[in-house]
Amino acid sequence: NQIFEEAWRYERDYFYDPGMHGRDWNKVHKRYAPLIPFVKHRADLTYILDQVNGELSVGHSFVGGGDYPKLDARSNGGLLGADFTARQGRWQIKRIYTSESWNPGLNGPLDQPGMNIKQGYYLVGINNQEITAKDNIYKFLDGTSGKQTTLHINNKPTFKGAWKEVVKPIRSENSLRQRTWVEDNRRLVDKLSGGRLAYIWVPNTGGGGFVSFNRYFFAQQDKEGAVIDERFNGGGLLDDYMVDLMTRKPRAALTNEVPNGKPMRLPAGIMGPKVLLINELAGSGGDFFPWVFRQQKAGLLIGATTWGGLVKSSSHYAMIDGGYLTAPDNAVFDPVKNEWVGENKGIAPDIAVRQDAKSLEQGNDPQLERAVKELLKQLKGKKTITPPPFSRPTKTN
Repeated sequence: NQIFEEAWRYERDYFYDPGMHGRDWNKVHKRYAPLIPFVKHRADLTYILDQVNGELSVGHSFVGGGDYPKLDARSNGGLLGADFTARQGRWQIKRIYTSESWNPGLNGPLDQPGMNIKQGYYLVGINNQEITAKDNIYKFLDGTSGKQTTLHINNKPTFKGAWKEVVKPIRSENSLRQRTWVEDNRRLVDKLSGGRLAYIWVPNTGGGGFVSFNRYFFAQQDKEGAVIDERFNGGGLLDDYMVDLMTRKPRAALTNEVPNGKPMRLPAGIMGPKVLLINELAGSGGDFFPWVFRQQKAGLLIGATTWGGLVKSSSHYAMIDGGYLTAPDNAVFDPVKNEWVGENKGIAPDIAVRQDAKSLEQGNDPQLERAVKELLKQLKGKKTITPPPFSRPTKTN
C-alpha cells in the first residue's frame, strides 16, 4: 500500500503538467486503490502502477524493479560469433563476425590472431565430441561462455582430418552483429554512390552515439555528402551538438602536404548534402534529433515516423522495495511556433519509405537505397573545393 501511495504522489507532484493531461488524479486514485489488497506478487503491483501511469498517455512512463523472488542463475551459454548452415550433414561456417581487437566488447571468438578458421570451413566437433547437422551446436556450448573451449574444424565435411582450435565463446553476439550491420551499410553506401558518400550510424544521442558520430563523421570528411542513420536510436541529450557539427559552413581550406592530396577544409567535417534516416524504433532523443535536423535545414528526413516520446523523465524515483518509476517532468516545445513537439505523434519523414520483409530477406535496404538516390540527385552540378591556380616564388628578397 505504501508503494502505491508514494507512486501516485510522485506523479501528482512531479509530472510536468499540473493539469495531469486532463485527468482527475484523485479519481484515478479511487479507481485503482481498491485493487491493492488483492496484490499477491510484485508483478501484480507493477501492473497496477503501469496502469495508473498509463492514464497520463506519455512515452517516458516506466515502472520496474522491486522485490521479486530470487531465481536460479541464468545459463552461461556460449556463442561463437558466427552463422552456420547445414551442408552435407555437417555445420558449415557461413559467416564469421569480425572483431575490433582493441575493443573488449567486440571480441569475435573465431576472429583471433593465428586461428585457422575461415568462412566455408566446417565445425565438426566441440570439446572432443563429434557433431553433425542433426545436433544442436549450442547444446555443446552450454556453460562455455568465457571459458577455453576446443573446436574441431575441417575444410571438408568429415571429422577425420579435423584440427583443433581453442576459443573463448561469448555470452552475447549483439555488439558483433550490430557492428557488422553498420559496416555492411557503410560498404553498400560506398558501392551505390561510387565512393562519393559517407555512411554514419548514430545508435543513440548519448555518449556512445556521440562517439560513433565523431568516429565516422570526421574520418570520412573527404566524401561529398553523407547518409546519417539514426534508425533504432535509443535516445539521449546530445542531438543538437551533432546537428551543429553537420550544419557548419566552410570558412577556409588548406593545401595538403601529402603529394596529390585533397585540400583540407576548415572547419573539419562533411560539408556536402546530408539526409537523415529515421524509423519507428527511434525515440526520445531519437525523436528530437530529426526535429532539430529539419529545423536547422540540415537535409531531408527519409524512412518512417519516429516513436513520439518527447515528454522526458529526468529522475527515477525509488520505492521502498528497490523498485522505481518515472514521473515525466519536462517536455519539449517549439518557442517559435508555440507548440509542443513530438509527443505521441513522432517526427514524420519528408520521404516515407517502407521496410518490407521481402526486401530485407533478400538483403536489400529500401530506406538506405532511397537515401543514396536522393543525395546523388543533390550532388549533380556541385563543385568540389580545389585550390586556385598560383605561381610559386622564383626568388627570395
